[in-house]
Amino acid sequence: MKSLAAAALLAGLALPLPARAETLAPACDAPFDLLRLAQPLSRVAQKLATREQITIVAIGSSSTSGAGASSPAGSYPSRLAVELKQRFPDQPIVVINSGVGGEEIDDMLKRFDTAVVSAKPDLVLWQLGTNSVIRDHKFSAHDGSIREGLNKIRAVGADIVLIDPQFAPKVIAKPQAEQMVELIATTAKLEDVDLFRRFDVMKRWREVDNMAFETFVSPDGLHLNDWSYACIAKGLGIAIAEAAQRPVMSATAMPHLVP
Repeated sequence: MKSLAAAALLAGLALPLPARAETLAPACDAPFDLLRLAQPLSRVAQKLATREQITIVAIGSSSTSGAGASSPAGSYPSRLAVELKQRFPDQPIVVINSGVGGEEIDDMLKRFDTAVVSAKPDLVLWQLGTNSVIRDHKFSAHDGSIREGLNKIRAVGADIVLIDPQFAPKVIAKPQAEQMVELIATTAKLEDVDLFRRFDVMKRWREVDNMAFETFVSPDGLHLNDWSYACIAKGLGIAIAEAAQRPVMSATAMPHLVP
C-alpha cells in the first residue's frame, strides 16, 4: 500500500519549460531528504481527516506574488494550488497569495493581521529574507521579528512553513546571503517549525544538475520563471502531502522527486 501511495504521489513530475522550440524540458528533480519537512503538519492532517476546507496563506515578497512569471497563474502559490488539487482531488483547498513585492520581514509583520490572521489559515507559507540581503540591510534583529510573526501564526493554530531566499545571481552575489539562509534555518529549528529549503533546492539545480541560471532564473537575475516556480511548487506539494500524512507514508518510500 505504501509503495502504491508513493507512486501516486510522485506521478507526473515532468514539468514543461515556457514555450521554447526544439528544447527538452529539464527534469524537475530533487532528493526527498532535501524537500522533507522536519515537523508533521498536524492542522492540515486534521482537515484532511475531516474533509474540511484547508486554507493556505502564502505571504512573502515578489517571489511569492509571482514576479518573473508569465502570468499570475505561474506564481508558486497558484501552481501549488494545482499540485495539491491533483494530490487531493476530493479535498477543498484554497491557496491565498499574499505576496507583495519589495517587502522585508518587518513590512510583512505590519500586515500580518489583515493578510494572514484574518484568513483563519490552516497552513502559512512564509517566504522571507531575500530583500534584506539584496539591499545590504543589517538583519541581526530579524530572528526576533521572525519569532513575532511565528507567534501570530501560532495564535490561530495554523501549521507553519518558512521558505528561505532563492539561489539566484543577484542573491548569491551578496556575502550575507548564506548568513540569512542560516539565520532562517536556525530560527526554524529553535522554534520547531518547518523550513522549505528553496535556496538549497535551487543551488542543486545549478551545481548538481548543471543547469544554466537562464533555465530557472528570469532575465533580471533575481526572480524565478514559469519552470522554476512550477518545480518549487511541485516539491513543496510533495513535502506538504508527506508531512500531512506522515503516519501513512514513510520518508524512505519517496527517495527522490523524479520525472
